[in-house]
Amino acid sequence: MGDRHNPKIEAPANVEKDPEDWISGDDPMTPAQASYLKTLAEQADDPDAYADGLSKAEASKRIDALREKLGL
Repeated sequence: MGDRHNPKIEAPANVEKDPEDWISGDDPMTPAQASYLKTLAEQADDPDAYADGLSKAEASKRIDALREKLGL
């Protein structure tokens, strides 16, 4: 039993899906995403990066871009 593969522990390296492929990607961004995106936009001095009404997928892409811009 100790030699069995456990996928929950040994996840494949490519577990991150493109936000465009998310089943819930078209849903409105979560409050946590909105808050984090707003904070990152302020830190990056990029107020246009935040907008009300974004989808989860779009918010995720903008968060990733701002994190990269800020070196996070």
